[in-house]
Amino acid sequence: MRYSVVSRFRGTLLGALVGESVASSGKKEFQNRCDIDRIAVLGTESLIALGRLDLDDWRARQQQASANLAVTDSISLKVILATLPVALFFHENTFKLRQNLLRVLKIWEDDPVVRDGTLAVGYAIAQTLTEKLQPRTLIPETIAFIGETPTSLPQQLLKVNTLLDRGAALERAQVELSREDKLSSAIAMAFYCFLSTLEDYRLAVLRATQYGNVWRQDHWRLHLHSISAITGALSGAYNSSAGIPVGWQILYSQANSATWELNNFSQMVELADALVAVWSGLYNHAQHSGQVSAVGDFIPEEEASLFLGEAIPQGSRYNSGNQSNAQPPLSVYAAPRVIRSR
Repeated sequence: MRYSVVSRFRGTLLGALVGESVASSGKKEFQNRCDIDRIAVLGTESLIALGRLDLDDWRARQQQASANLAVTDSISLKVILATLPVALFFHENTFKLRQNLLRVLKIWEDDPVVRDGTLAVGYAIAQTLTEKLQPRTLIPETIAFIGETPTSLPQQLLKVNTLLDRGAALERAQVELSREDKLSSAIAMAFYCFLSTLEDYRLAVLRATQYGNVWRQDHWRLHLHSISAITGALSGAYNSSAGIPVGWQILYSQANSATWELNNFSQMVELADALVAVWSGLYNHAQHSGQVSAVGDFIPEEEASLFLGEAIPQGSRYNSGNQSNAQPPLSVYAAPRVIRSR
């Protein structure tokens, strides 16, 4: 495995955060927005707490936090960002991935382009996390995953494939992709920036924020934040958190913390780590109860690496210090489909 699942989960969420901030840096913020970023955090917390997708719990958390669910055209692409936790949580099974992405979209008004974009981004992230992403076949596979649709997104993605085969420059791609529906074009542009600079997170995001002559128009500029964030999520999943420049993480941490309702940047890392733990089924077995508590029962990494039956090192919280050969509690590390159904 090129990168760990943990680092890819982190890379996806942090990549979206940093990508959006790079696009916002030095530019006037648009007043017309909703709390989609905040909803993504609330959705992640719901998945962590329940270990499954529960739309009622998502809505309850949003109402309690007074999050704005109204989606306008200028920020409709941010719905895709709100579904990133679901894409991560169900990445190992494409059937459940599609099923649950479509379920979570019911929280918002049904926009066919946003639906197709959510499926496209979710599938690309899933292929990355399962180490199956092949640049030459990703676009055709993504179109097949979307299925029959009245939108122009499949045609736009085919244009991306052609542009990549020809080695087309960024400005040419912007011209070609700006001729159709602007939402589909924005999603396709994010895929172009990601696939044209597959191994370089920094360059992918910088290309996503460049203003071409066509994209200087207001109705295109409205989507630049989302294009950069989606590009950041895709590239972050592929290159992991290690591929995101440390300087950017430090520079944009405070801005992102305010936008995403986090006290500090490290809390997003903690959310990503907890989401991996719940997804993987890595828990401590609660002594004498036969129950697993929802919070606080994740096994630390250094202790999870122990083999069953191996003696616990001195100083571990499972060893009181009086037993040099104490045995670790029974633990399980497996994919969630092995542990429980969702």
